[in-house]
Parts: sequence; structure tokens; C-alpha cells
Amino acid sequence: MKTSMFRSLGLAALASSALLFTTSCNKDKADPTDNIESAEDNGNAEEENAAIGDIINVSAPADATAANGSVAAEPADLEKVLSRCATRTYDAATRTLTIDFGPTNCVGPNGKARRGKIVVVFEAGAYRQAGAVTTVTLVDYYVNDNQHTGTRIFTNTGSGSFTLAVRNASIVTLNGTHSWTSQRQYARTNGFGTRTILDDTYQVMGQANGTNRKGVTYTAAIQQPLVKSFAVGCARHFISGTVSITNSREKSLLLNYDPTGTAACDNIATITVNGRTKTIRLK
Repeated sequence: MKTSMFRSLGLAALASSALLFTTSCNKDKADPTDNIESAEDNGNAEEENAAIGDIINVSAPADATAANGSVAAEPADLEKVLSRCATRTYDAATRTLTIDFGPTNCVGPNGKARRGKIVVVFEAGAYRQAGAVTTVTLVDYYVNDNQHTGTRIFTNTGSGSFTLAVRNASIVTLNGTHSWTSQRQYARTNGFGTRTILDDTYQVMGQANGTNRKGVTYTAAIQQPLVKSFAVGCARHFISGTVSITNSREKSLLLNYDPTGTAACDNIATITVNGRTKTIRLK
């Protein structure tokens, strides 16, 4: 449905960089390994942000303001995103949606194990209208046994576009804790008037500030808009755009999704460190 606020951005694997560096550059002495750690942490965070957006999108009530708003807006998609071990409840009086995965791991269709709750409050305006604000909190929430915390605020800006503010977030792992805040703007540039997702295109801007699992602070800033196309063969990776990652040790890395300047639907990107550029393949 073109009325959806988030447009299933999780399908696009927005966190391509989460797996980007593990085989491509961690043995290169010129590469800043602290930034590689930061890139992986930031990518994992973005991946879960997209997944939460998908979960809310298929679970949200058809009308958050109606007394009978308990009906999901996208019931046919619930089983594609949520496991049967998860439960969905909606309180129309408080406009609160709760997705409860239970106290033990609940494995979803994508193979990820979740437990705990995602609590969503629809604050202002109709959910699918410009200006609508949706606040998400996580309660004892774990993904693959890593605890996720923080508040996420989605604001509908109209025409399928939205902003996402992440506050006081963290992912607690056995190898340390990644904590961050971020602000993203998702602008839909194509596919406004059709029902298919295959003609949709988004541009993403914004930045994140955090501390990676090794205790090194970093800033990840989108320098040129990241472009996501949902055309067949394109949706796995961004087709263009650049991201700069700089840490407190004055090391920096530039990731370029379109080194050829053609916006090709491929998995080729480059990283530039200390003036040296290396071509890599995204996983």
C-alpha cells in the first residue's frame, strides 16, 4: 500500500555496511580498525531501526484514532514479518500498540530471535497523514540475545517521507556496548502514485553520534544522499551516496556506494582512508 509510512525499508537492507568491512580491509595496516568497528556497530543499529519500522508498519491499526482501531492495517503482511509466537495488542483509549515477543526467544521469518516488547504510541494526527508522530520504546527487548534500548521517534512528513530520531539507544553484547543517537530524513523521490514498491526510490540524509563496542566515540555523517531504489536487482544496497565516519582518535573513513558515478545496481563500493582508495564488494 502506498499509504504506508515506512514503506518496509527493512527489505532494502539499509545496513549494508554492517557486513562491509570484515573481509575487505581488516588486514590492511592503513585501515583505521576503530572506524571499521564503528561502521559495523552503526550498520547493525540501522538494520534494527529498519526492522522495527517494518514491524510497526504491518502491525499498526488501520485507524489509530478509532475505537475499533485494533484491526491491523496490513493483516496479510503480519505473518511475513512477525512470528506466530509474537502477540499484538492495541489500546485505542491510549493509542498504544504493543508487540510482545514473550520472555523467551521468538524466532521470526527472517531467522532472528527476539524477546521482550516493542511499545508504540501514536501521538499526533492520523498515523498515515503528514505530521503524525509515532514514539517507540523497547521493554526488555533482545535480538539474538543482544539487548536493545532507547527511544525512536518517527514523524510523517507526507508523500511517504518521514524522519527518524533515535535517542539514548544502545546494543549490549558480550563484546561490549554500542551506544548512539541519530537523526535521519527519508525522502521518497519516486513511486508516489502506484501500488507497486518496484518503482519507489528514497534518499536518506542525516548523521549518528556514538561510542562503539571498544569505547571509541565516532560520528557517521551522510555526505551525499544515500539513494535506495526498489527496482528488481537494486534493493539490496544503496546505489549511490557517501558516508564519512570519523572517530575521537582523528581517524576517518569515507564509504562511497557509487565509485563509477553511474548509480549502477551492483555491490561495488569504495573506501578511502588517508588518501588511499580501495574497491570492495558489499555482502
